[in-house]
Amino acid sequence: MSHISSKEIDEMNQEQREITLGELRDEMLQLRSQQALGGSASNSGAYKQTRRSIARLLTKMNQEKEE
Repeated sequence: MSHISSKEIDEMNQEQREITLGELRDEMLQLRSQQALGGSASNSGAYKQTRRSIARLLTKMNQEKEE
């Protein structure tokens, strides 16, 4: 699930976004622990994609709060 596009985020409701955010944060925690234990070369891009997807979700959620 590491990559979520802006289009997919726009189609979600608030509850789905919060659930997805929790899942992405769990995935990020797992990627960090893998990286700390030596990491695997196959997941080098997953960390960056997950981090950016979290940022996209948070940005959209904050924009809706302001409206």
